[in-house]
Amino acid sequence: MSNLAIARAEKDDLFAYHPQSPLDHAQRENFEGLSYFPEDETLRLALEIDEFGQKEEIEIQTSTGDVQHYIRYGKIHFDVEGELASLTVYQSSHGFFIPFVDSQAGRETYGAGRYLDPDVLPNGKLLVDFNLAYNPYCAYNDRWSCPLTPWENRLKVPIKAGEKNYQTES
Repeated sequence: MSNLAIARAEKDDLFAYHPQSPLDHAQRENFEGLSYFPEDETLRLALEIDEFGQKEEIEIQTSTGDVQHYIRYGKIHFDVEGELASLTVYQSSHGFFIPFVDSQAGRETYGAGRYLDPDVLPNGKLLVDFNLAYNPYCAYNDRWSCPLTPWENRLKVPIKAGEKNYQTES
């Protein structure tokens, strides 16, 4: 079993059984696991970050109307199936954060976007692994407050990696 498969199985266990699961009791009764795109090595990228000369603090509105503070740190640029794309990287006290919406939002992926928490590599590049893209907790239950994806991080390309849209049983 790959490291990614192990991490996904652990996340399913957390969602199904942990007291702090984003799923409510009724959702957990029928929970059979999250849905993911197959692993795609081409969407695991070591990218230079083009730091902004002036890093401004911004407020990002959340799904419940609150705000969270981030620093607009820089941009990453990459290629998805021959199309160029770029995303702004934000920084908080927890590290780097990349919220994004892809062209499949509302269909295959969560409409309000997904998140990435990239790692800094020893050479200073960011490890941006879209296979680890995850839905914010507000995708499962509206009791959670999640930062909304800024307009500058809306992609025109599909990112067919990571977590898919969460489907509830009707």
